[in-house]
Amino acid sequence: MADSRTSNDGSRDGSSTPTPSNPSSPEAPSSSPPPPPPPQPFSLIEPSELKSKKQKRRVFRAFRSVFRSLPIITPSCKLPVNPIGLQSDSHVANSGIRVTGTLFGYRKGKVTLSVQETPNCLPSLVLELAMQTNVLQKELNAGMVRIALECEKLAGKDKAKVFEETLWTMYCNGKMTGHGVRREATEEDLNVMELLKAVSFGAGVLPGMNSETEGADGELAYIRACFDRVVGSKDSETLYMLGPDGNNGSELSIFMVRI
Repeated sequence: MADSRTSNDGSRDGSSTPTPSNPSSPEAPSSSPPPPPPPQPFSLIEPSELKSKKQKRRVFRAFRSVFRSLPIITPSCKLPVNPIGLQSDSHVANSGIRVTGTLFGYRKGKVTLSVQETPNCLPSLVLELAMQTNVLQKELNAGMVRIALECEKLAGKDKAKVFEETLWTMYCNGKMTGHGVRREATEEDLNVMELLKAVSFGAGVLPGMNSETEGADGELAYIRACFDRVVGSKDSETLYMLGPDGNNGSELSIFMVRI
């Protein structure tokens, strides 16, 4: 009886050694998720038009100051006039500048137009058109497509270029479809340009950046070709789609007019 009481008393006071914790199950420290990988750098270069813009202004100012300091000399003879019947070089100026144009977008999303100086350059124009990608594909399969973009001429914007306008009213084959908006190139736009850097002409699909969408809706369709950029005046420009052989295919034309 005494031994049992002693053991009971010893278990009641705090002199008994504590039971060691199980070392096999330590408390797991709180771990934060790993940081996202850094975005992949793009190798696209700036177009020469933007790169040399400031340099051209400096050269023009220097040339103008030198030209004003020169004396005015009246020529003693007149320049000869081309005889009637000889062809002038106006057709060279009217042929336009060769640029790279890309139309891309998700099947149920809006089409984006990107214009580049070359496939290796950053876009000089990114315009979101008021038309779904699948609708544009049906129009192209049916025949020729004529897209007209009109914007209002505002006072004080005479020096702005046509490509610099932000809001356009869009017509496709004579039917009004809505409003197109000029915007800055997004990461997805630059990713498309980077993937198509080696493509000069063609059409197909690319994997979209939206991984939540699967199937055909998650694929990004594109059409890339060379365009003739013809400047009609300070208020009008036209993009004529060319065929693989460099001739005018007449399948797609985009008219941009400021009225």
